[in-house]
Amino acid sequence: MTQWSPEQFSKVQMAGIETLAGLTGKAFEGFVQLLELNIRNMKTTLAAAHEVTKKALSVKDPQEFVELQMEAFQPAAERAVAYRRQLSEILYATQAEFNKVFEVQYAEGKRGLEGFLESVANKAPAGSAAPLAAWQEAINATTALYESMQTTAKQTMQVAESSFNTAAEAASKGIRQRAAQPTRAAAK
Repeated sequence: MTQWSPEQFSKVQMAGIETLAGLTGKAFEGFVQLLELNIRNMKTTLAAAHEVTKKALSVKDPQEFVELQMEAFQPAAERAVAYRRQLSEILYATQAEFNKVFEVQYAEGKRGLEGFLESVANKAPAGSAAPLAAWQEAINATTALYESMQTTAKQTMQVAESSFNTAAEAASKGIRQRAAQPTRAAAK
């Protein structure tokens, strides 16, 4: 079997530290973006609430109050949809960065394992080909399973994002239609 030299061990440790530092940086960037999104959202929400409150204090009859509620509800729902979309973008971008790192690490680990198996096979005693072949097949099956799961997870995320966007657009359209109905009814 091959033994690791102190240089190889140090190189692997340094690569691990660099990877961890990179992932920590990406996580922090995502956190900062999320924090900025929440601050912007809070400012917008407070400003809208202030406007609605000022208008509500000047309402003279119940019908006008109902119309004010419908008028305020539509932008609030649209802001919620926009917030969810921006949140998803931040989360997906951060996840994509993590996935890139994991894919690189996976590929490097796979190459290292293949190199290790090759060196073991070259130095193995006669008659040990069958156990090594079985070991190789198990690793190949595990690799295929992992890659299949990774592909399925990506497709699931894409379908979920698409479904959410479709539902959000439908809800937003429904809200706009409902908000327009009292105005039409009051005009009759």
